[in-house]
Amino acid sequence: MAEVRWPPRFEPARAKVFVSNRITIRAEPQIVWACLVRARKWPEWYSNSANVELPNPGLDLAPGMRFQWQTFGVNLVSTVREFELYSRLAWDARATGIEAYHAWVIEKRGEGETLVLTEETQNGWLARLGRILMPGRMHRQHQIWLEGLRDKAESGSVDRIPGAS
Repeated sequence: MAEVRWPPRFEPARAKVFVSNRITIRAEPQIVWACLVRARKWPEWYSNSANVELPNPGLDLAPGMRFQWQTFGVNLVSTVREFELYSRLAWDARATGIEAYHAWVIEKRGEGETLVLTEETQNGWLARLGRILMPGRMHRQHQIWLEGLRDKAESGSVDRIPGAS
């Protein structure tokens, strides 16, 4: 499996918090990708996300796009930092007391099967506090996110990205 490409200040060895989760999904990478880039729809299948605001109505995430959203009860401002069609998506996230980097790696495996890796690092006083008061919470929530992604992608109700093969 390919690895996350970490910006130097977000490398796991330098982070206060690091989580890594993976899952196999019985769907093509294009379908998994469509679920991930349609950030406005995350709350429909991942309950720990809310109030996703993109710059224009109806847009999917795009390279360099700045967006706002809420997770773990924290209002975040994120910017898409990595965007490789059907294979890599990553954004940073900032709020008072936290600076994070969240990456997704999508790899086609067998026929109709995709392996998804998601990893996140965090720094800041809020990240340290969360690690102390709620150890394992982010790992559990990311697993729930992956399971929701799997269920959505496998449901057959996801439209492909226009122009996708």
